[in-house]
Amino acid sequence: MKNTAVLDLDFGLFGRLRRDADDAWQRYMHHPFLKALGAGTLPLDGFKNFLVQDYLYLIQYVRGYALGAYKSDSLNELRAASQMMTTILDVEMPLHVAYCADWGLTEAEMAVAPEDSRMIAYTSFFLERGMAGDKLDLDVALIPCIVGYAEIGQILLADPKTVLEGNPYRPWIEAYTEPAYLDAVQASIRSLEEVGRRKGAEARYPSLLKTFRTASLLEADFWGIGWR
Repeated sequence: MKNTAVLDLDFGLFGRLRRDADDAWQRYMHHPFLKALGAGTLPLDGFKNFLVQDYLYLIQYVRGYALGAYKSDSLNELRAASQMMTTILDVEMPLHVAYCADWGLTEAEMAVAPEDSRMIAYTSFFLERGMAGDKLDLDVALIPCIVGYAEIGQILLADPKTVLEGNPYRPWIEAYTEPAYLDAVQASIRSLEEVGRRKGAEARYPSLLKTFRTASLLEADFWGIGWR
């Protein structure tokens, strides 16, 4: 199934950050883990390792949005952060758990799994940016995750080397190209633009770019959990 939905990845502050951090962003978008996943040749044990750490990551990602709620300046921002937390906790995590069950992984086992140092490094980074900075710092650190997965899904679907028929990873690819997910991604891009205008993104741009680049590189490192 080919999804033809298009994201406006060049929009506003996010688009500028993405362009200016292109070196890091491309490492994130085109890791060998993803190429093997698209081709259906990724070793199953590697993918299971990734799924376990991704479950643990999602717990910290929710905490990131909880921190975003605390840092919010308006009821609209507070509602948006609350909605993201609810979506992750009540929609994404149950789907993730159900998907992992298909691979023989139970939630109880994942909850007590040792945390990979790369997962810790990434989640500690965005939580620290939120604690030390304001909501804009936090949003810039969080956004590579939600937007990046959507772009990766579209890259994989457009790649002639991607195999869908008989690919055990097809549901993972298609999950990040669903219209509802893409709508949430575009809303995050627009929200970052609004927060950036209020928080003086232009004057702070070098610092924001450093945060965005670091988060993108940590995302690229995260793929290594499921790679050799």
